[in-house]
Amino acid sequence: MNIDVIILSIATLIGLYMAANIGANDLANAMGTAVGSRALNLRQAVMISIIANVLGASLAGGYVTGTISKGIIDPVFLVDAPDKLMIGMFVALIVAGLCVHLATFFGLPVSTTHAIVGAVVGFGIISVGAGAISWHKITGIAASWVISPVAGALFSGGIYYFLEKKVMAAGDPYAAAVHYAPFLIFLVVLVLILSFIFKGLKNLHLEVGFFSTVLLTIPCAAIVALFGRKWIRWQIHLKCELGPNPQGFSPAECLFAQLQIITACYIAFAHGANDVANAVGPLAAIFSVVKTKSVALQVEVPFWMLFIGGIAVGGGLYVFGTRVLETIGKNITEITPIRGFCAQFGAATTILICSRLGLPVSTTHVLVGSVVGVGLMRGMGALDLRILKNIAFSWIITLPLTMFMAMIIYKLLILILL
Repeated sequence: MNIDVIILSIATLIGLYMAANIGANDLANAMGTAVGSRALNLRQAVMISIIANVLGASLAGGYVTGTISKGIIDPVFLVDAPDKLMIGMFVALIVAGLCVHLATFFGLPVSTTHAIVGAVVGFGIISVGAGAISWHKITGIAASWVISPVAGALFSGGIYYFLEKKVMAAGDPYAAAVHYAPFLIFLVVLVLILSFIFKGLKNLHLEVGFFSTVLLTIPCAAIVALFGRKWIRWQIHLKCELGPNPQGFSPAECLFAQLQIITACYIAFAHGANDVANAVGPLAAIFSVVKTKSVALQVEVPFWMLFIGGIAVGGGLYVFGTRVLETIGKNITEITPIRGFCAQFGAATTILICSRLGLPVSTTHVLVGSVVGVGLMRGMGALDLRILKNIAFSWIITLPLTMFMAMIIYKLLILILL
């Protein structure tokens, strides 16, 4: 059998393995607060994840992606060496998958994007030299270690402080929650629609300005807020006022649980639209080299890759994502519906604003920072600092570890295969 076909077959399996690890770690980050607050149970979170991921990957996924992940390496340096590119992307899948799996085993939320980037840098240094690496992009990634969690903590902490004072500390929390419900629903819908357009559908390259989109979105958000208030009150009546609910939520907590489910659905969709490409992007590059025997600046990601990748991501959450779910939803700080809502909504808002400002952010790091920000509003004693130290260490070590592993494995494969 041709060596290219063997590599493509193995790479397909490794790509699915990587996709499952993305689900077990990245998607577990996104769904962790919803599960930790008991707004969703694990089975519900998995079902939402699989459906929303497949829809996000299939409908809004990266049908055209750069040959070299995130533009880390200038493709010009590999134009005459398609075999090196194929082996390098194969190595990137293996290394990133192993690194994310190791972090997941220890319950540590890490950025799968950073793992892929580190692996690409590693094989790039060995194959074409350090001069071909776009080091300014690496600097941006390092900056995201600080910008992402700090921004997430500020937004989510501020939202929680406001709602705790105005709603939960009120004489009648339920009446206060209903009073602010239209405003909250309006903000949630506004942010989610804007995020959906600029993040979830970014691969469609919609030529609509930010402020024009905001003006078009405001009436939609207002209409949803008007009818959404009635729907949420109906849900609260069914789940909280007609008898004790299984989760033990108060009526006010029921409202935030409903809002949290809405944000969880969006995050899962956006995850499928953007992050499935981390697994299938390198696979698509290998597929292109095998098919054309050349290096293209961009390659088309087949629909079947996006579809199967979306299923694998959701399945990964179910099979081995519980440890990261517990870290985000329980171990950093205690999560209730209002705290979980503030963390999720604050993270979505942070990602939207930072992305539009051109600031480098990691979804994983923003979500962790958001949980920490909510915890800080209750005092340092509400946080498990040991867990946070381990998470910070895993963020710092991801890039150099994947670079080092990729350099070694790539060198060995080149000696064996070429």
